[in-house]
Amino acid sequence: MMTVDQALEYIHSVCWKGSIPGLSRTQELLRRMGNPEKDLKFIHIAGTNGKGSTASMSANILRQAGYTVGLYTSPYIFKFHERMQVNGESISDQELAEITEYVKPLAETMEDHPTEFELVTCIAFAYFKRHHCDIVSLEVGLGGEMDSTNVIEPPVVAVLTNIGLDHTELLGDTLEKIAETKSKIIKAGCQAVTYREPASVEAVFEARCREVGAQWTPADFDSLRPVSASLEGQVFDWGPYQALELPLLGQHQLKNAAVVLTIMEVLKKLGWQISEESIRQGLATVSWPGRFELVARDPLFIVDGGHNPQCIEALVNNVRDYLSGRKLTILTGVLADKDYSDMYRDMAVFASEFVTVTPPNPRALDAADLKAYLEQFGKPVTACSTVADGVRLAKEKAGPDGVVLAYGSLYMVGDIEEAARA
Repeated sequence: MMTVDQALEYIHSVCWKGSIPGLSRTQELLRRMGNPEKDLKFIHIAGTNGKGSTASMSANILRQAGYTVGLYTSPYIFKFHERMQVNGESISDQELAEITEYVKPLAETMEDHPTEFELVTCIAFAYFKRHHCDIVSLEVGLGGEMDSTNVIEPPVVAVLTNIGLDHTELLGDTLEKIAETKSKIIKAGCQAVTYREPASVEAVFEARCREVGAQWTPADFDSLRPVSASLEGQVFDWGPYQALELPLLGQHQLKNAAVVLTIMEVLKKLGWQISEESIRQGLATVSWPGRFELVARDPLFIVDGGHNPQCIEALVNNVRDYLSGRKLTILTGVLADKDYSDMYRDMAVFASEFVTVTPPNPRALDAADLKAYLEQFGKPVTACSTVADGVRLAKEKAGPDGVVLAYGSLYMVGDIEEAARA
């Protein structure tokens, strides 16, 4: 019997041996597994930012409505198992080991071995089928058209969250090109719900829906009315709903919530039973770690995994809205292959000083190299050898009245949160 450690070792040891990008490896492995995905219904979610929050809110509302709901997201924050959940519970060690043991020989004998993400996606489909999920909230890994999640039959709803410039070398160098790649998750006869975008991007969505015969519903942002916001969460009205509570912070999360509420209205028209109470409870109890999240209070310690230009724009707005006039110690680390100039230019004005760490990832930029880069902004910078040391030092420098804002790579969020709560 395979152990969970052996299962994870196998999953992580897989490297890309195939020669062509595409869906063929995922399709072949699923065929060998008896196509578990064909027995499932999906809300399929693509986009540059807000995919995870949208997937998590949608899953939580449907769970409150009494459905058995799968949730597939990436990357994970604390533990690999978080990537696949049923009704808010991550896959168990035992099931991860059992399903991986079943899938491994099927994958090993393929001429063109699946990549790690393809393998994980197939394991997730088997897991969701085992639990007889009524619906799965399925987050795309990268892009849309050629992402391994796009092997599914037409979903109940295809969702496109906020589109931005990220992974341009793979997806295209304009918003319209990126939108086109991502819009390929919209398939014949499904419903499509989209975040509000510039007219040129919405034209791409409209064209795709017309081409495949899908019903397009742009999210309703017009009836979104913020009521109040604090570090405890936000209260807002939307459409017929008054005083909805959301623990996720930032105006962009209200827009993500409007996308989710639009999805729920579409599902209700299709006959899904979703009460106002389940919508209220689903939003009020949602948890999505590492997105402008308050993790400790003495001093205030906020963690954000933002790294691309739109995330940084949202972060700047949040700092203005929630932390205006507070002394800010920024704890940060990045991956070397990210264009990190955009990450610091607009944030440096808020910093009293920086503390740098090296994220636990082979692609990480060394803390000393990031320190050298950040010195151009004229604020004190200290490099730390470990994440725990960085957290300790940042708290010390912030003092009781200051704020630590940790942002940069999502890969370091788990380590930072554990150290901050210690």
